[in-house]
Amino acid sequence: MRTAFVIVTLLALAGTARARCAERPLTLDEAVGLALQKNETIFIARESAAASKALASGARGVYNPFLELTGFWRETKQPVNSAFSGAPAGEGAPTVESFDGSAIVSQYLPTGGTLLARAISGRGETNGTYDLLSPAYQTRVGVEFRQPLWRDLTMDAERVSIRVADAEKKRSTAELRVDITDTVAEVERAYWDLAAARAAVRVGEEAVRLAEEQLAETQARVDAGAAPETEISQPRAELERRRGELLGAREIASRADTALKLLMLSDADPGLWEASFAPEVDRDPELLTPDRTAEMERALASRPELEVARAVIERRTAERKFTHSTTRPQLDAFVSYDRFGIAGSGNPYATDPQGNPVVVPDTYDGGWGRSWSMLGDEDFDDVRAGLVFSFPLGNDAAQGADAAAKHAQRQAEAEMTFARKSVRADVLNAIAALETAGQRIEAARAGRQAAEIQLSAERDRYDAGMSTNFLVLTRQNDLSSARLDEISANLDYRVARTELARATGSLLQQRGVAVDETAR
Repeated sequence: MRTAFVIVTLLALAGTARARCAERPLTLDEAVGLALQKNETIFIARESAAASKALASGARGVYNPFLELTGFWRETKQPVNSAFSGAPAGEGAPTVESFDGSAIVSQYLPTGGTLLARAISGRGETNGTYDLLSPAYQTRVGVEFRQPLWRDLTMDAERVSIRVADAEKKRSTAELRVDITDTVAEVERAYWDLAAARAAVRVGEEAVRLAEEQLAETQARVDAGAAPETEISQPRAELERRRGELLGAREIASRADTALKLLMLSDADPGLWEASFAPEVDRDPELLTPDRTAEMERALASRPELEVARAVIERRTAERKFTHSTTRPQLDAFVSYDRFGIAGSGNPYATDPQGNPVVVPDTYDGGWGRSWSMLGDEDFDDVRAGLVFSFPLGNDAAQGADAAAKHAQRQAEAEMTFARKSVRADVLNAIAALETAGQRIEAARAGRQAAEIQLSAERDRYDAGMSTNFLVLTRQNDLSSARLDEISANLDYRVARTELARATGSLLQQRGVAVDETAR
């Protein structure tokens, strides 16, 4: 029986040695750093933030100038129902062949107006008798400005798209901060859970060692005839019970180790998946005395969830401003100015009403160059200014969209109010949990110290023959329970500190984590 006990003990020690050889020390900063690099939730949120940033940048492309180039050839001969058709003798209509081209640059303005510059030129040949020049080179340059005065004055489709894209960028960036904060908090909780589980394993190993010592001492008494054979059953049963608890504690530690790996490792880290992480834990955490008012104000200024809510309000406000603008009549002002030039050669078919050949003025004689130079030499121009008014007879669609946008805006404002209340509640709950955990540390430490004294005293009485196995084993169990309570209180306090930092929006700042919106 003693030989079997020795073999089991050696096997257990060998297994423990192998496990410890595979251990990898891990600091909290390392765990957080690995999670920020490998966590899929953060990767997805970062991609979303990068996409929103690109869309916000792209939305401003509406301010890019737009160039339109046109060129075409045309030949036409249309019948004319007139005695003065200008057609050659015996024909019903003149023939016109032309080559035309244009370049138009339009620019959307921040005021909602549009500025347009155009240049048009063409060459035409005809056999009509009423046309002075053939070939004729015609040119035209001009500018036009159009500005909404009522509808679309303060907000239009283009500007609301920019505002919405900017709001979505802010929202996605804030949501990235939310995801990073939640991930850091979750990693820290998992880290401390693993630390607590490994500490519980050490307590279980110590409890098994004490039970083994008690069993060995009882066996020695039985062998010496100082105790009956039946006395050995109680410490042996207690030893096996504690071994069972130790196996359960090791499984819990293994699961805690896996839970932490799930948060901070990727699928491409096989070596780290196989390692057993050993968290580094300071014995006594620093106890804090938080100021409720200061912490609440910090949370209201820093929580990214509130930034998300503000971004939603910005979007809904812009959408409401646009839909309200669509309920108004359209009133636009426009002004334009164009200059014209023409040159060419005398049309051999041209005649005056009496049938005499037509003489071309010297100023018209030339080609493309003369046509373009005439834009500055002559006073051929066209000036226009006016107003355009339009209004749908029945504007139900716009009014319905405006009403829906108004309700969406009010809903977003209500959600912001609720979010602020939730933040206040989070801070108060976190402070309460921190204060309770701090008080538990003092109580648990005192309980563990008392349990150590009681066990020592019970051992002395047992050595003097004044106590029993039952009482010694009971005191050992009390000490194990007190140690577990102290471990739990210490690690719960660390978790409470993490939760308070998360609740106040200062977790990333305290951990020195910078939010990188760049997609990888």
